[in-house]
Amino acid sequence: MGGLVHTIQFVFGIVGNAATLFLFLVPTFTFKRIIENKSTEQFSGIPYVMTFLNCLLSAWYGLPFITSNNILIATINGAGAAIELIYVLIFFLYAPNKQKGKILAMLILVILAFAAAAVISVLAFHGKNRQLFCGTAATIFSIVMYASPMSIIRLVIKTKSVEYMPFFLSFAVVVSCSCWFTYAMLGMDPFVGISTGVGLALGIVQLILYFIYCDKKILNKKTTATDESLQNMGNGYSNNVKCYNDEKQSNFHEQV
Repeated sequence: MGGLVHTIQFVFGIVGNAATLFLFLVPTFTFKRIIENKSTEQFSGIPYVMTFLNCLLSAWYGLPFITSNNILIATINGAGAAIELIYVLIFFLYAPNKQKGKILAMLILVILAFAAAAVISVLAFHGKNRQLFCGTAATIFSIVMYASPMSIIRLVIKTKSVEYMPFFLSFAVVVSCSCWFTYAMLGMDPFVGISTGVGLALGIVQLILYFIYCDKKILNKKTTATDESLQNMGNGYSNNVKCYNDEKQSNFHEQV
């Protein structure tokens, strides 16, 4: 029975790896837009910085000398850390000067925080205590990472538009967290279970908001298009009137 549970857990870990890799790659569409427009617009760089820190801590937690049988967590989060660092650097390149200082300061703090956690876990803790320390740190910052899109959620509610909350990103969060939550429950890992459980709940909230406001995004586009059409019709009418008046005036002068 234990072998079957371990096999099922491993399968969910593989699926979770695929879903999480998709989650890490979804923002490429956002960054393609940022590069093309040479502007970060109203996108927030905070989620990418916090995701970078979470990936570092989660990869560290998954290493064999911290926990056993969690190598899948270490590999996917190691890849995620590299991807998120690229995102942060691109965001820093195209962010306004006011935001550049904030992003750089956060990135430096993140690197220092991870370095401190890694050194302390190796020098000050051993065995179960090391696992407890690293697991607690990874869980706290995972929750912070999943909560970081709250600023975007507030923007969605305020503007009643989902333009800056991509659907596939929220969907990928739900799929990824569902897989890792199941993985954690099967492996009796409370650290992974708590963080992914919170992420799953927040991801569901984002999807609910998307379906509430996605129609209004389409409606706003239709309204804008209608306004532009009416404006063009008005301009055309004005031009026709002007041409008619000019023609009458020309005929009048010819008759005189």
